Amino acid sequence: MTNGDSREAQPAKNRRRQEAREKARVHRERQARRDRRGRVALQGGLALVLVAIVTTVGLIIWNGVQPPGPGPANMASDGIHIGEGFVATPTAALASDADPVPTQSDENGTVDIRVYVDYLCPYCKLFEETNAEQLEGYLETGAATVEIHPLAVLTSRSQGTQYSLRAANAAACVANYAPDNFWSFNSLLFENQPAEQTSGLPDTELLDIAEEAGVPVTGDMTDCVTDQRYKGWVNAATDRVLAADIPNSNIDEVDGTPIVIVNGKQYRGALDDASEFAAFVLAQSADGATSAGTSADADQDAEGDAESDEDDADESTPAPSESPTPAP
Repeated sequence: MTNGDSREAQPAKNRRRQEAREKARVHRERQARRDRRGRVALQGGLALVLVAIVTTVGLIIWNGVQPPGPGPANMASDGIHIGEGFVATPTAALASDADPVPTQSDENGTVDIRVYVDYLCPYCKLFEETNAEQLEGYLETGAATVEIHPLAVLTSRSQGTQYSLRAANAAACVANYAPDNFWSFNSLLFENQPAEQTSGLPDTELLDIAEEAGVPVTGDMTDCVTDQRYKGWVNAATDRVLAADIPNSNIDEVDGTPIVIVNGKQYRGALDDASEFAAFVLAQSADGATSAGTSADADQDAEGDAESDEDDADESTPAPSESPTPAP
């Protein structure tokens, strides 16, 4: 190789080195930009995760500390108490988690009948259809009172529409806004009962049924049904019953609906036999009357015995004296 060739090759080598350095610089800058974007994306992702965690925790805390939902008026016992002439007993509204106030028994011999129902339960409908006429007869004459407790036991059996819960909520709305129309609404819900594992009735039809029962379907009533205002109360009342927390009864365990209680004793007879139920009501009524009569007679006999003892004491009991001294 000549010196001329060497002088010509040197600039070419320098140029290639320069180009290599430039390519390396560009590559480093591109990589640095990619790294920065990656860090930003990672930081942004972490921020979103943190926001999600904070939001979730906040919702949990909020759900834990927010006040319990409202309960309906006229259902302080977790049921609506209906008396002579189908007139409901007025009671103040309680919070959904408040302890219910059991209805006091009538001391005049009126039979106390309580029925716990789910509006999707076919056995509840069977009991209703079988005994509605005689129950109405009891209410017309004042021979008995009927207390109806709406439950949501079968909420999962309506293709996700929660019909049991919505129907019980609608019943609570009627109790709150039009209590004296509750009996008619209750009957119509069973008359129009959908089958299990169907979507049930929409809220619009529940409102139509309420209107048919004579309930004034105002804006408040409509909102109460569509917003499920008493959802929390229905769930709480249902939980209390499923835990066998049923006051003034002989029930230790709940195995299904309907639950029918007459003067504190559960009816376990045939749901489709009106005569058997009527006999059970009569038996409990007689037991109540006998117990009340026996108690009254016992009180009267006790008073008479006390008066007789006092008279005997006055007439025949000698006055106290010193003990006689023995003879020597």
